[in-house]
Amino acid sequence: MEHTEQLNLNKSGKGSSKSSEIGKQKWAIVSLSSIPLVMTLGNSMLIPVLTTMEKKLNISAFQSSMIITVYSIVAILLIPVAGYISDHLGRKKVIIPSLIIAAIGGLISGFASWKMNDGYWLILVGRALQGVGAAGAAPIVMPLVGDMFKDDEDVSSCLGLIETSNTLGKVLSPILGALLAGIVWFLPFFSFPVFCTISILLVLLLVKSPKNDTKKIPFKEFFINVKKTFTDSGRWLYSIFFIGAALMFVLFGILFYLSDTFEKVYDIKDVKKGLYLAIPLGALCLSSYITGKVIKKNKVLMKWITLIGIVMLAISIALLMFSKGIWFMISMFIVSGIGIGAGLPCLDAMITEGVKKAERGTITSIYSSMRFIGVAAGPPVIALMMKNNEKWLFILLSSTAILAALVTLLAIRPKSEKSH
Repeated sequence: MEHTEQLNLNKSGKGSSKSSEIGKQKWAIVSLSSIPLVMTLGNSMLIPVLTTMEKKLNISAFQSSMIITVYSIVAILLIPVAGYISDHLGRKKVIIPSLIIAAIGGLISGFASWKMNDGYWLILVGRALQGVGAAGAAPIVMPLVGDMFKDDEDVSSCLGLIETSNTLGKVLSPILGALLAGIVWFLPFFSFPVFCTISILLVLLLVKSPKNDTKKIPFKEFFINVKKTFTDSGRWLYSIFFIGAALMFVLFGILFYLSDTFEKVYDIKDVKKGLYLAIPLGALCLSSYITGKVIKKNKVLMKWITLIGIVMLAISIALLMFSKGIWFMISMFIVSGIGIGAGLPCLDAMITEGVKKAERGTITSIYSSMRFIGVAAGPPVIALMMKNNEKWLFILLSSTAILAALVTLLAIRPKSEKSH
């Protein structure tokens, strides 16, 4: 297994062919970008509706939180399985059925909310099915992009767009969820199958699976190859896994804290709260898009952009210990969003371009699972810490970012492994 930096050895003067390749695949890229957008909407769109669900379903705050958590837990467990299957059967053969399963899950949750007096447990069943669908949809997009393009610069650019789409889902979710729930409280459940159907049609009609020249290998041999990959390149792979999880932990911890503070301290609720939350998320989205365009195939640049972004994140969160003014908070979280948005496309590109095609789905899916762990852990940890001294909350988030920065600096070494 070669480190990601070795991929730079394939430089050649293919400027016009590269641009034409992107042009040929532009609608395929749009179609694939719809998948992380839809999956993000399917989870985050429910966050502003949880309080209403507690009243309508007569459930506790913990039970309402499980509507979010069940989705994430199922996805965490199944993402590596989906990645392995996609390496053997093909990406589209996993993505399409997964989107269908996710849509069915949304219909089940919506029906239980609409027609049943005590439908909470059936809602959880529907949410678990959505988690199954999420495991086989969004995480498989990353290796599929790596399969579609031969040039690393194209891969980096497209992964930046995919990450931007993921972030755009986070920006739209609180606003769209509040708007739909304002019409009928369970409408967000029913809207999800509609979004999935659109994504299914786009992928079916506009995404052509690249020819797979890789010889299918038995599971035992595949397992040996994956183990060898981690033995040879474990240092930087484990580092990227940790950094990705840390960034998601900090991001969703920040979002939970902001949502709670806006409502309880400043009495900002519903759509207005969604619009306020969209400000730092919008900065994250724009930062992801620009970074994807800038990094091209330069792995050294990826490392330093990631490091600078994480340092910005750590400093901005640490400064929040000194003031709770609303615009100071928003300003610092904008800086945090820019830092996270700069790092994520770099991590996506490094791990996608640095793994052999035959193992790409499995390795990138493990990375996606690590990110989901950060997503699942952030809100409950921050909720517990908010009951005590909030200063420790900021110390924890800032320290997590500092640790991620140190890992980036010390463990990701593209120059030193270039000469292999």
